[in-house]
Amino acid sequence: MKKIIIAIDGFSSCGKSTMAKDLAKEIGYIYIDSGAMYRAVTLYCIEQDLFNADGSIKTEELRNRMEQIHISFTLDPQTGRPRTQLNGRDVEDRIRSMEVSSHVSPVATLDFVRKALVRQQQEMGCKKGIVMDGRDIGTAVFPDAELKIFVTASAQIRAQRRYDELKAKGQEASFEEILKNVEERDRIDQNREVSPLRKADDAILLDNSNMTIQEQKEWLMNEYQKAIHA
Repeated sequence: MKKIIIAIDGFSSCGKSTMAKDLAKEIGYIYIDSGAMYRAVTLYCIEQDLFNADGSIKTEELRNRMEQIHISFTLDPQTGRPRTQLNGRDVEDRIRSMEVSSHVSPVATLDFVRKALVRQQQEMGCKKGIVMDGRDIGTAVFPDAELKIFVTASAQIRAQRRYDELKAKGQEASFEEILKNVEERDRIDQNREVSPLRKADDAILLDNSNMTIQEQKEWLMNEYQKAIHA
């Protein structure tokens, strides 16, 4: 059976990551977690003392070392989930630490880091058999992906899902605040200069506003089957 690249793009709070992870697990593909890649670079910076005392990055040093940073993913046979490797070392647990979380934002905004990671993502794609989600996967990272899905849902429904999720975790939440945040993220994503959020011409639109998780899974599996038999 031929292997393909599956690119899932879309608006915030549409459940893209959960959808991508579940699909990858179901069909035995590797899920590429782009966020984990930025976290791995951040861990490298921490370990190599590339942060200044004020939390800023030693930018030129990091730029010169980017070629020494290689990130890959292996499939955990027990969980079916990907584990992040930094230069051949399993760092999955370490990159989820608060120390990494509190330093990742400035690293992720550096254009040369993004370019280097996109290049690595594209190299991973050479072997096919991957699922990746984000904002520009089908347009910028894998424009030739065999299956592209663009996920959307109304802002109100996405805000409600986020609200319900937070309440279920026992956290205080304001629906109005969340809705405002969702709408603001949409505006920023669609109007940013570098790789703005847009549906690729050959992407299949999935509006999951009124779909159950099971209906969504069945829809995705059907599109996957069509793509591999095309």
